[in-house]
Amino acid sequence: MKSQFAALMLFAAALPTYAQEKPQSVKLETLSLEGMFQGFGTPHRDRSVDGNSLMIAGKRFERGIGTHANSKWTLNLNGAAKRFTAIVGVDDEAKSDKSSLSFVVLLDKKKIFESGVMHMGDAPKTIDVDLMGGKVLTLLVTDGGDGISFDHGDWIEPTIELISGSTAKIEPFMPPVDPPRLTVPAKDPKPAIHGARVVGATPGKPFQFLIAATGDAPLTFSAKGLPAGITLDAKTGLLSGTTLKGMRTEPGFVKNYTVEVSVKNALGTAKRKLRLVFGDQKLALTPPMGWNSWNCWAGAVDAQKIRISTDAMIASGLASHGFQYINIDDCWQGKRDANGEIQPNEKFGDMKVLADYVHAKGLKIGIYSSPGPKTCAGFEGSWLHEIQDAKTYASWGFDYLKHDWCSYGEIEKGNSLEAYQKPYLKMRAALRNSERDIVYSLCQYGMGDVWKWGADVDGNCWRTTGDIEDSWNSLYGIYSAQAGHERFSAPGRWNDPDMLIVGRVGWGNPHPSRLTPNEQILHISMWSLLASPLLIGCDMGKLDPFTIAILSNDEVLDINQDPLGKAAGRLKNEEGREVWVRPLYDGTRAVGLVNSGDEAQKIEVKWSELGLKNGQAVRDLWLHKSLGVLPEGVTIEVPSHGTVLLKVGNPQKNRYE
Repeated sequence: MKSQFAALMLFAAALPTYAQEKPQSVKLETLSLEGMFQGFGTPHRDRSVDGNSLMIAGKRFERGIGTHANSKWTLNLNGAAKRFTAIVGVDDEAKSDKSSLSFVVLLDKKKIFESGVMHMGDAPKTIDVDLMGGKVLTLLVTDGGDGISFDHGDWIEPTIELISGSTAKIEPFMPPVDPPRLTVPAKDPKPAIHGARVVGATPGKPFQFLIAATGDAPLTFSAKGLPAGITLDAKTGLLSGTTLKGMRTEPGFVKNYTVEVSVKNALGTAKRKLRLVFGDQKLALTPPMGWNSWNCWAGAVDAQKIRISTDAMIASGLASHGFQYINIDDCWQGKRDANGEIQPNEKFGDMKVLADYVHAKGLKIGIYSSPGPKTCAGFEGSWLHEIQDAKTYASWGFDYLKHDWCSYGEIEKGNSLEAYQKPYLKMRAALRNSERDIVYSLCQYGMGDVWKWGADVDGNCWRTTGDIEDSWNSLYGIYSAQAGHERFSAPGRWNDPDMLIVGRVGWGNPHPSRLTPNEQILHISMWSLLASPLLIGCDMGKLDPFTIAILSNDEVLDINQDPLGKAAGRLKNEEGREVWVRPLYDGTRAVGLVNSGDEAQKIEVKWSELGLKNGQAVRDLWLHKSLGVLPEGVTIEVPSHGTVLLKVGNPQKNRYE
């Protein structure tokens, strides 16, 4: 017994020794991936970005992290790290010869490894680098210079070997949440006119446009120089009617009218020149502004939610700042009748009654379909019914069509330019022959570089990306990928990086956007700089003051609606310090100082870099503050994942004033 007791005592004494043993390494896939951001989707532990087994060049791996370019993950080493090892490569699930990316490892912002450009099928590469003395490790996956499409990358068996005896932990870095950089001005009781300065339509087709104006009620509207057939409702500011009836709109035909619109109340009068353009292919001469049901309601949408959103667009005041469209996305469709005509489902009922309701408020209404047999949600598409559906949409009174690729991939297996264009040409011809102007939105996620040919199928706007999500990963990846697309944007021809994700979003289960306040400000700023459609995606019935404030900043919306129609390009990008520049109709520049880094940092731009002379006037559009005339340039501290939006230069006389 004594010998057994002694043995037990020795065993017990040894237990604390086992408990105090320190781990010798950290498998990085065991850490929280919340701080890893990427250009598409979300990172997955031990799975690819699409949720499949990790597979590189035909070899399967059990552990690792699946991600997507452009990806960034920052880890605080806390003095505990000795070495970093991993295997990297393009995941086989990409299934595209366009897959091209590079893996980069930074230690305290200095590059210690770069894989070079890798493609699908390339043998994986091994990383083995020294981390001694380092404080911050950054793992990057960058695109191969041709955009991020199909760039699925894997960090296989990523491991940090620890310094023997270290008690510190390896921790993912989480960016600080800085207070929002904006000032919300007091409501101005004096009248003011906002929104588009140029509006286009087709001769002989119904025309409607709501003059966006603010100020204490009652407001009274007037106009000089209206074309015959167009009238103005003095109480609401609604322009409507039909002009140039019987006029044939041959290619190149255009008829311009310069109208002076005025709005007055007891405190004064505001005036603005509004250019009306009637001709061939003259729709959406500024990016469409409105609301779409998908990012909030998805399949839970119904007619009552459309009415609530319509009423909220007016009650919130957003219509008074230029938002005009109320767009129904997927899930409205029922079956086709005996004649093949599409019918709404029981959640919607009479679509003409619904369209009339929206029009009676002075707003416009949009609808959704697919060139395939089924929509993305499995409802009836327009395949083989394009002419019939276009006539139906027009007879109901719709003003906008989002045409979503969806199941058309089951019909068309090729990836040639002709294959991509074919279904959109069919619907475009059907819309042009209908009795109503219908803005044409192509939704096919950027396949075949749609920004290069969207105008050839007479699209008014075209999606350049996959679906957006309310995360920094998604927002960063999408806006960053727009660099270089600006040369394909023009009045009536807009790049569309998807709908807005501010406010309460949730695709059927609404929740407050997961974007920080500064990320939401960046979101609105970038979409305005990029001349993108501004389609609100949140619950309009539950708008909070912050969301209304960032959506109703008229100085920012003026950038989006600038009649020159030139989108911003990225002038430079240095360690997350980005400068985006957009030329404006009055000779000034809109300049976005964008910080995609994880900490606040100063961003500088010289006037010479913008092609401007020394001594330029500067206004901060989110602070609503003039910074004076600055001699050579500007340097401003920008919060993490934030932006400073400036208007630079001295306005000049032009044809719109």
